[in-house]
Amino acid sequence: MAYGGQQARVRTRATLLTLGLAAALLGAVALLFLRLAHWAGNHPLPAALLTVLSLPLLYALVRGMPRARELRRAARAGMAEADAESLAAEPTVVLPPAGPQDGRTLPLPEPSLDLTPDAFEEAVADLCRRDGCEDVEVVGGAGDLGADVLATAPDGRRVVIQCKRYAPTHKTGSQDLQRFGGTCWTVHGAQLAVLVTTSTFTAPAEDYAEACGIRLVDGVELEAWATGEGAAPWGPARVG
Repeated sequence: MAYGGQQARVRTRATLLTLGLAAALLGAVALLFLRLAHWAGNHPLPAALLTVLSLPLLYALVRGMPRARELRRAARAGMAEADAESLAAEPTVVLPPAGPQDGRTLPLPEPSLDLTPDAFEEAVADLCRRDGCEDVEVVGGAGDLGADVLATAPDGRRVVIQCKRYAPTHKTGSQDLQRFGGTCWTVHGAQLAVLVTTSTFTAPAEDYAEACGIRLVDGVELEAWATGEGAAPWGPARVG
């Protein structure tokens, strides 16, 4: 399943949910208005007094709406700037292209391009396809429940991969492994769970992975996998 198709489905579900909530809100407002009108008809004096008292509040709300819009625009601009700075601070992850390897080629982005986290997940998925996996799909993003790439290995095992695009100085810790380990088996039904990082792993992370049977691929192994000098996580060199 293509990543773009999944995004389209997510946007469709979000749109339907938004329309449903809007319809429910309009219905609730209409019902409240009818009840208030009935109450005002039975109690004209309290209704008139309540209307007079609510006028200053309505005036304040109307005056405050432009200011609220300005604050929201400023907040969105600040968030966008912070995201841009965070992305710029991350190192460029370059997976070198490979020539023909047993009749296969490596369909990765050009090495001169910066790989965003999404592009990194796509690159790992391309490696899976190159090395014989079927049913490869990128599922990373909000609500991914710890999985970024799903695939079926050449030997039939269900592969669940979590991708961590970290700076060399940012080691992948045990918390990353624990979050992944909490969903890869029970939620995604993994028969082979793999965590791929562009950096390295802490000792507690390695201990946790060994105890839970999670395969670890650090930056050096990832480069070897990409160039064909090392085996894929499901390859003969890693099957024990």
